[in-house]
Amino acid sequence: MGNIFDIIINKPIGWILEMLSYLTGGNFAAAVFLLTLLINLLLIPLSIKTQRSTAKQAKLRPKMDRLKEKYGNDKVRYNEELTKLYQQEKVSATGGCLPLLIRMPFLMGIYTAVNRPLTFLVGLSSEVIGQAQSAYAALNGVEAARVTELNIVSAAPQLQATVPQLANIGDKVDFNFFGLDLTQSPHFTINIFGGFEAIWIIPILSFATAMLTSIISMHMQKKTNPDAPNMAAMMLTMPLISLFIAFTVPGAVGFYWACSNLVSGSIQ
Repeated sequence: MGNIFDIIINKPIGWILEMLSYLTGGNFAAAVFLLTLLINLLLIPLSIKTQRSTAKQAKLRPKMDRLKEKYGNDKVRYNEELTKLYQQEKVSATGGCLPLLIRMPFLMGIYTAVNRPLTFLVGLSSEVIGQAQSAYAALNGVEAARVTELNIVSAAPQLQATVPQLANIGDKVDFNFFGLDLTQSPHFTINIFGGFEAIWIIPILSFATAMLTSIISMHMQKKTNPDAPNMAAMMLTMPLISLFIAFTVPGAVGFYWACSNLVSGSIQ
């Protein structure tokens, strides 16, 4: 299964990021932003279709309420009649989920590219990476199987004498973003002031942009359907999920999420 994902998701996205990094002088953060911009530009037709579907659903609210009153106690019959109503009015009940579902493979691809940059961004062979793992293990007294590609990237200057292919890795892809190492994963602690790390800026940025997108979405929904129920609690759900996930993955993934929120919010 891993090989299938490598072929259809990880390798193509890694190749795109590699090309964008080359165009931006190896700047990975700029490459991620450009990739996010491209994804959202390609999704504009789908976003427009989703907004139209949402508007149609709002207009159907009175008919849906009547169906609920009529078949409220019979959920099977209610769902059947609701499906018929959607078909008659040519409204998709799941249209709003499509943009999110389409973005998920890109999120997975970027996550993999960040965790395996030597494979998907630099293009080193598995043999060379294996040599680098052995060299790192010998230098640091650890098991080679536990050595990650991120470990190798961070120790490339010390390993390049043994593995010449690691020379100038930083020129090919630079994970620095205004002094933040995007390969680093933020680690949350209750001791906020004493344990604060600069990389925390990425989860905070992810949360803030997700909140901004939620506010914009709710505003657009209210304009389309003024009678829509108050979704204040739901408005916090995605931002909190963004915050939680961004504290468990490398900073580059949280940075992509923040870029995606920012760009998609501005296009709405």
